[in-house]
Amino acid sequence: MAYQRLMVECDGPLAIVKFNAPASMNALDEAMRRELPEAMGRLLDDDGIRAILLTGEGRAFCAGANLKNMYAEQSDGDTPDVGSSLRNGINPMLVRMAEANKPIIAAVNGAAVGVGCGLALSADIVLVGRSGYFFQSFIRLGVVPDGGSSWVIPRLIGRTRAAAMTMLGEKIDAETAVAWGLAYRMYEDSALMPAARAMASKLAHGPTVAYGKIKHLLRASLQNGLVDQIELEAAHQQTAFATEDCREGIAAFVEKREAAFKGR
Repeated sequence: MAYQRLMVECDGPLAIVKFNAPASMNALDEAMRRELPEAMGRLLDDDGIRAILLTGEGRAFCAGANLKNMYAEQSDGDTPDVGSSLRNGINPMLVRMAEANKPIIAAVNGAAVGVGCGLALSADIVLVGRSGYFFQSFIRLGVVPDGGSSWVIPRLIGRTRAAAMTMLGEKIDAETAVAWGLAYRMYEDSALMPAARAMASKLAHGPTVAYGKIKHLLRASLQNGLVDQIELEAAHQQTAFATEDCREGIAAFVEKREAAFKGR
């Protein structure tokens, strides 16, 4: 499907979703707010897609909301209905991304600002180029974090750093982001996309059911006690051992070869 503000490439079981409004540093305008949940929904529903890589065209990942576009849609003096926009588009997409079996990787190739920061950090694995940075810019507008930022950031870096990041509105550069735990690994800018694509392709050819169970275990661990968590591990492990991929993994181990996982 053709999109106005996105590029979507499918390479076998890997899908690459790229914000494509480089003139505005990929800021979310009305078209992108509509297209992104639609595209992600299609890919999450497609059993042939087993991993998704999210990145941006040009010199930014996503520079947040396109405020000029947002206010151009309003009559004079009207307040944009941001709440409905989030509830009907971005928020359900974030929940689906979290609950999906498919690994989601973000390659932050420049500015990840405002809601763009939240979108980047919603990925399971976040990679960043040396020129990339994370910026909770909301406070500079007198508003509050969205895009899941107030949930994910404290869990990644702790409440103290999260409070400073969101209340002071300071840019977090790539090296600091890795040191704090916002991102997994930093690459030189020219190496970011080849490395991200290689990692995403590896995940796309991996044991998809196990990835989904891992994502569920990690989410549940945020509120479970030890007893509940190890019981959940046991239940998911039983399911994992019954998959075709487990049988293939064991056979490959015994035969000293690479496993050919099918995602089943």
